[in-house]
Amino acid sequence: MARTCLTIILAAGEGSRMRSAMPKVLHEVAGLSLLGHVMRAAQGAGGDHQVVVVGREAERVEAEARVHAPEVAIAHQLERLGTAHAVMAARDTIEQGFDDILVLFGDTPLIRPETLGKMRDALAEGAAVAVLGFRTSEPDGYGRLILEDGELAAIREHKDASAEELKIDFCNGGIMALAGSSALELIGAIGNENAKGEYYLTDSVEIARARGLKVSALEAKAEEVHGVNDRSELARIEAVWQGRRRLEAMRSGVTMLAPDTVYFSYDTEIEADAVVEPQCFFGPGVHIAAGARIRAFSHLEGAEVGVNCIVGPYARLRPGTVLASEARVGNFCETKNVKVGEGAKINHLSYIGDATVGPHANIGAGTITCNYDGVNKHLTEIGADAFIGSNSALVAPVSIGDGAYVASGSVITKAVPDNALAVARGRQATKPGYAEEIRKRNAAEKERRKQNKG
Repeated sequence: MARTCLTIILAAGEGSRMRSAMPKVLHEVAGLSLLGHVMRAAQGAGGDHQVVVVGREAERVEAEARVHAPEVAIAHQLERLGTAHAVMAARDTIEQGFDDILVLFGDTPLIRPETLGKMRDALAEGAAVAVLGFRTSEPDGYGRLILEDGELAAIREHKDASAEELKIDFCNGGIMALAGSSALELIGAIGNENAKGEYYLTDSVEIARARGLKVSALEAKAEEVHGVNDRSELARIEAVWQGRRRLEAMRSGVTMLAPDTVYFSYDTEIEADAVVEPQCFFGPGVHIAAGARIRAFSHLEGAEVGVNCIVGPYARLRPGTVLASEARVGNFCETKNVKVGEGAKINHLSYIGDATVGPHANIGAGTITCNYDGVNKHLTEIGADAFIGSNSALVAPVSIGDGAYVASGSVITKAVPDNALAVARGRQATKPGYAEEIRKRNAAEKERRKQNKG
């Protein structure tokens, strides 16, 4: 039988250094809240039973937590008296009985499921407590992991460390795992005889050792346990996350011409043999199929791009855009809530919204679908092999039949049957030689204004 796991996520911090009206854990990296990243990592490690410990703006934090785990339990920490005190806010859930307990922080979005899995492995191998540490050349401010004969003997907070202990470069990352069978007993024995008068969960290490229980220390990269305290740290973590994702994409077969200029969201999916040119941004909900090319300076969100499609340069694909294979959306085009058929082209300076575009249709430059009447959105249907001439306006709701031809500059308000030609524009009048008369009249007017000013 698989081991059960409870994840306790501490998210009650004030986050005052963020200088924000929004709780710290709701700030985003790659389009996902810090809390969301942590919850997803825990779920990836099998920590599906979750408790989020909340404080300030509890309702908002709870609402975000339920987006990622509808059955999540919520515990309230009314006073901030240390990490052990925060964990004990979840006592009712802990008492339900779990094999493993992970204690995470809601502001460490770079933690990997694989790392949490290794911590659970340590518990499965008999550890009562497992601590995640990292090494740094600048350990000031961090608690130190004190090893004796290769085993973790204690964690000493920076303010309580001796001069010799301060030389240690193996530091506490804060993330811990506890065996469910002994967790409450160990936490209950923690006191607050320290410089800050708080109940430190880290004291469980020495308590466990004193009782003859096994304690393990695992090492992770420093970036995994890096928390967010202010906006500059948020930006640094965003940069690390993006660097990770770019590398993953290239290793999976994606070509990126200037990786540092491309920005992904947490859920961006991009298949092998796709090409991404410089300065592209992917918002949430984007899937790029194999062989597609996203050209420079394009912005996509909530869009699905099919096999061998070409998007951009300077294209914007908004939510609800679905491009079938071989479709093209070109420079300075915007699409929204549109299904574009196989091989169809929207190549220049067009807005196509709330529409269907049939296979191999051609949308000329400057075409717009007039989909909004100020209250409601309406559908435009463009058939297969239809040709929409440049600078046309299609006033929805309206349909253009298969193989139909709309003359350039038309304003279409009525349905166009299959294979029909629609022309809806003012009739041209031509007056031979009249251009010279206009120039003379304009010159005379210019002279008159000059004399009046004088």
